[in-house]
Amino acid sequence: MTEISRRDFNLRSALALLSGVTITVSGCGGSGGGGNPNGNTGVGSTGNEEAVISGNHGHRAVITSAQMQGTGPLTLDIRGTADHPQIVELSAGDLTAIRGGSQVSKNSTAGPDGHSHVVTFNNDGAPPPNY
Repeated sequence: MTEISRRDFNLRSALALLSGVTITVSGCGGSGGGGNPNGNTGVGSTGNEEAVISGNHGHRAVITSAQMQGTGPLTLDIRGTADHPQIVELSAGDLTAIRGGSQVSKNSTAGPDGHSHVVTFNNDGAPPPNY
């Protein structure tokens, strides 16, 4: 069981309020880590979770630690440094699975030329899937 300080709780609460998500207080928590070939770090000391993206050309999909505490669905704009936006929709069940360390892959919306990407959370450093 990991305990957080009052200061850390207040900081996380403020971040959650600013991002419009619900805070879930639980008795256990933690963070993992590890690199991957895209230079993404997965869940680290910040509690953010970064995905591996297939056919990537500048997109970035990050669930912030505040968003990870949410209990509802989440919409991520994965624009990153790409010249166009694309969206990934995560259900409440997807977030629960990601928090639990399970690998979750979702297709992005189509880009301007009709292309899409597979966005994979908890990929543990494996190459992006070629779907």
